[in-house]
Amino acid sequence: MGLGSVAVVGAAALVLTGCTSGNGGDSGDAAPSGNADAIITTNGSEPQNPLVPSNTTETGGGKIIDSIFAGLVSYDAKGATEMDVAESIESDDNQLWTVTLKDGQTFTDGTPVTSESFTEAWNWAAQVSNKQSASYFFDDIEGYDAEADSDLSLEVVSDTEFTVQLSAPEADWPLRLGYSAFSPLPASFYDDVDAFGENPIGNGPYKLDGEGAWTHNQGIDLVTNADYDGPRKPVNGGLTITFYTTQDAAYSDVLSGNLDILDQVPDTQFASYQSDFPDRFANQPAAIFQSITIPQYLEHFDGTTEEGKLRRAAISLAINRADITDVIFQGTRTPAKDFTSPVIDGYSEDLKGADVLDYDADRAKDLWAQADEISPYGDTTFTIAYNSDGGHQNWVDAASNSIADTLGIKAAGEPKPTFAELLDQEDNDAMTGAFRSGWQADYPSLFNFLAPLYQTGAGSNYGRYTSDEFDGLLKEGAAATSVDDANAKFQEAQEVLLVDLPVVPLWYSNVTGVWADTVDNVQFGWNSVPLFYEVTKQ
Repeated sequence: MGLGSVAVVGAAALVLTGCTSGNGGDSGDAAPSGNADAIITTNGSEPQNPLVPSNTTETGGGKIIDSIFAGLVSYDAKGATEMDVAESIESDDNQLWTVTLKDGQTFTDGTPVTSESFTEAWNWAAQVSNKQSASYFFDDIEGYDAEADSDLSLEVVSDTEFTVQLSAPEADWPLRLGYSAFSPLPASFYDDVDAFGENPIGNGPYKLDGEGAWTHNQGIDLVTNADYDGPRKPVNGGLTITFYTTQDAAYSDVLSGNLDILDQVPDTQFASYQSDFPDRFANQPAAIFQSITIPQYLEHFDGTTEEGKLRRAAISLAINRADITDVIFQGTRTPAKDFTSPVIDGYSEDLKGADVLDYDADRAKDLWAQADEISPYGDTTFTIAYNSDGGHQNWVDAASNSIADTLGIKAAGEPKPTFAELLDQEDNDAMTGAFRSGWQADYPSLFNFLAPLYQTGAGSNYGRYTSDEFDGLLKEGAAATSVDDANAKFQEAQEVLLVDLPVVPLWYSNVTGVWADTVDNVQFGWNSVPLFYEVTKQ
């Protein structure tokens, strides 16, 4: 057995700690009993893009992609890796990896899942010309080029075996392979990518319920894929995801029994959700980080200038996180001390410079005044954009009021109708102020909270931050031979972020979900998403 086969299990076991089921949610040990044909209903949001795995980097689309595709590995409730499509992932040097697939697996169109299903999909996703938002996930594979089309170092040995040559050793490389960007694709994908995105063909526990299953801005219907035989095999008949315009409407539906599972209780119900659902709620730590992004292209906030650095620090110091998490979120959030999550191995609340995340009115006023001496801010209103369909208004208003009262400036929320519209404006560098941002981890690692959001040119780096020092520390961490050594470098990288503040960290989220008495065996995973395949319904 090579070093890598140990790393697959060992890294996963080390990377996530402290995640437990919430009240009423620890039902995973109960024997499933229910109607195997029953459809589970839940909430969601309209995907930003067509459903292509390597171009789906937001939660609305991610919930669907993760249900209809299976990668080499998947994650259990606590974030540990389980072999899914892969039989083994091994290496003798942590740089050349050999992947062996299980025999007899198929896509829902009946075609086989082979080595080429992975190698061709990864090469396609890595091409600059294909403009995939998750292309940077392949940047550690030899042959990747961020500026031109790549030729990844992937070699097909047989239908069930292929090798991957990394550009440098990475002990925990297999850990990331449960992320959707590493999904396989059938040959039909390349015939018509646009058509595929509207009616994707996957290999996961669920599949689309025929043509027209996705009604844009309304919902999507999934049914069980009988041919899937991995660790996420469903005990129900399918999943209907409704795209709600407000979380309050979804809450009303689950309260009346018209919706089975709600994975995000609106803040208007924080005082009552536990009494409304006394045995059917979850309030548990999750790998979710929330922030305010201040784009580098905004006047007065260019992070490479002294004025920009002063103003970013002043905004951070002017936000009373403790009051907001107590009053608005009523204990379902924890003020941030870094850029990751307390449930991830390597987390530290003692990073150098973390005091910039404390509320300090006097220091905030002083820094803002110093910035005004460089270039007066004048009567400009500091705005925080947010999506109205996500239940963010109350905390945005509270943060805006805290900034305004502390700094003596105008500050206000700027609502956008949908999450997709907010993301489109971020994509096109069309933001005229700051905007609410956050990260729900793709896989349980500090690296995943850092590289996708702040690495130069990364797909979710909507603030357009760039730093050679930060990028260099990320690369050193990725090339470390142990998880502990990697985490030490990632902590150093965060200390750079605490100076530059490409985003203003706010708080970590608990997953606060509820479910109707129509369903049983509801468990929320490490990343806040319910394990739908375990849910039973009479």
